[in-house]
Amino acid sequence: MNNTDYLMLSGIQHFVFCKRQCGLIHMEQVWSENTLTIQGESLHERVDKPESESRPGIKLERSLAIKSERLKLFGKADMVEFHKYPPAPLTVGVQETWIPFPVEYKRGKPKQGLEDKIQLCAQAICLEESFSCTITKGALFYGKEKRRLEVEFDDELREATIEAAEGFHQMMKSNTLPPTELGPKCKNCSLAEVCMPESQGINIEKYLAEVTE
Repeated sequence: MNNTDYLMLSGIQHFVFCKRQCGLIHMEQVWSENTLTIQGESLHERVDKPESESRPGIKLERSLAIKSERLKLFGKADMVEFHKYPPAPLTVGVQETWIPFPVEYKRGKPKQGLEDKIQLCAQAICLEESFSCTITKGALFYGKEKRRLEVEFDDELREATIEAAEGFHQMMKSNTLPPTELGPKCKNCSLAEVCMPESQGINIEKYLAEVTE
């Protein structure tokens, strides 16, 4: 594998959320902490430690290394549950198998955009390639609400994921930082102060004050 051809899988979430933020992180190597990013890191502390666990009918793998030749992405899945199929005792002629079920941990609550679902779908595509299987569902666990949101990997989400991966690669190859994308999401962005929207005639402090009201 030529690592220069691959990009970090987590970057696809940044790309869908905000191309400018994605460029700053993955092109300019800029990162800044705020309360929200620190809380997110705390949530990931447990799942970021590679370990295995078994329960009746389920095997758990935390911080599992994954990659996709199709998407040219690599990274780690927070947690992958391997569900035994069929779950009931084996019948004659049926072979036991374990189907991956990716689970991604997020600090906040479900978002209106597709960024989290696309990141999870990209993980599923990686796992499908590695285990030669079809994965129909996964889940997003949101720390603020302490609940799972089940995600179905339908054709529409898969197409959006492939398109996002292609766009991410094109942006990185262009080596051109995308323009500012102003919106309510800017309010909690840890990179708001280094985004430099003033270079495009935008007063970020004024704008953030307006969206906070």
